[in-house]
Amino acid sequence: MSTIQIKTEIPGPKSRVLMARREAAVPRGPSNATPVFAASASGAIIEDVDGNRYIDFAGGIGCLNIGHRSPRVMNAIREQLEKHLHLCFAVTPYESYVAVAEKLNSLAPGNFPKKTILLNSGAEAIENSIKIARAYTKRPAVICFEDAFHGRTLLAMSLTSKTHPYKAGFEPFASDIYRIPFAYPYRGKTGATAESFANYLEDAFKRSVAAESVAALIVEPVLGEGGFIIPPRDYFKLLQAICRKNGILFIADEVQSGFARTGKWFASEHFGIEPDLITMAKSLGGGMPIAAVTGRAEIMDAPGVGALGGTYCGHPASCAAALAAIETIEKDGLLARSTAIGKHFEERARGWQKKWPLIGEVRGLGGMCAVELVRDAQTREPADSETKEIAKYCYEHGLITITAGTLNNVLRILVPLVVTDEQFDEGLNVIEAALASVAERKHAALSHA
Repeated sequence: MSTIQIKTEIPGPKSRVLMARREAAVPRGPSNATPVFAASASGAIIEDVDGNRYIDFAGGIGCLNIGHRSPRVMNAIREQLEKHLHLCFAVTPYESYVAVAEKLNSLAPGNFPKKTILLNSGAEAIENSIKIARAYTKRPAVICFEDAFHGRTLLAMSLTSKTHPYKAGFEPFASDIYRIPFAYPYRGKTGATAESFANYLEDAFKRSVAAESVAALIVEPVLGEGGFIIPPRDYFKLLQAICRKNGILFIADEVQSGFARTGKWFASEHFGIEPDLITMAKSLGGGMPIAAVTGRAEIMDAPGVGALGGTYCGHPASCAAALAAIETIEKDGLLARSTAIGKHFEERARGWQKKWPLIGEVRGLGGMCAVELVRDAQTREPADSETKEIAKYCYEHGLITITAGTLNNVLRILVPLVVTDEQFDEGLNVIEAALASVAERKHAALSHA
């Protein structure tokens, strides 16, 4: 029996009514990838208010690696509700905050003492990692990367690369931020190596900012919003060596790439690096809002007492959910499952690539995988409108997907890792049909030209 069940047109009548209410009550700034309103969700399936069922390949933008309404998370939240709901860790601390910190200290790469602060969101984790780095190094500057996404608050937005829709109109930005190219092999110079990409950092010390003024370099091990770009395997080791030579802290933004998304707890592990600080959020909470910065103990202790925190940081219900989410990844074998999902996706996507020139590149690391779409294999002109068309076809046929990329031409996969093999293949079949539909339309247009 098919998981996808379309009972009415997309969007259905109830979703259309709710969208009219949304447009009247909510500003246009918060966007919606689909025009359908969710009513319930479980595992890798979402049902909308009109009774249509969808396979979810977006996972709340990477927040649901363990699936919607994971049983352990649900039970943990229920138990916590019987104890206390909000206390504020800054006023009366509680054990679950400490337990989450202890667990993250043990999971993060690096055989050295670590400490962890809990926060509310990925952007908040980014902001605090920079505060901590500046407090420790007594330096002002930060180096970030083209095609990066680090959040929407002022400092995080300043670190983010993509102008529209994230930055345009919100100037001025935070100061002492310097940007260098990321190792993007598909769109880099022909024959570029890990060494040549790493040289951009050395060049920045000569052209943009003195090395002795730089507090930290912050980077996503796999670019998220930038298009799931995976650099050469030695790239981060080279960058980290340059940072250590110059007393610069290396911050890994694992907000989207952490917690089994790539087949490891953290994507940093694939590259053999031990970041000084790691930021995390999204799937840490199993659907609840929670974020963290984990790092070397002596660095984390640099800010003074009271210098870090927030009213809801490390909320008890979110702490309970985080511990349950981590337990689920451990006990349900989701690291291995992520690797298997990535392998299966790559096999299917390589077949699409042979069939349709629209697929410019297939890339991925475990279950963090994507295809970059182009209009011409030689010029690599971004197929942005085609990518949007494919995403629309998908939700109209029962599959929730999201796009990415600075050039708006990447279809990314963030399916919950609890998806069944049958559901995953059914979703991939929809993508394949969408690709065929777009390819046929393009061929027909050329025939009539």
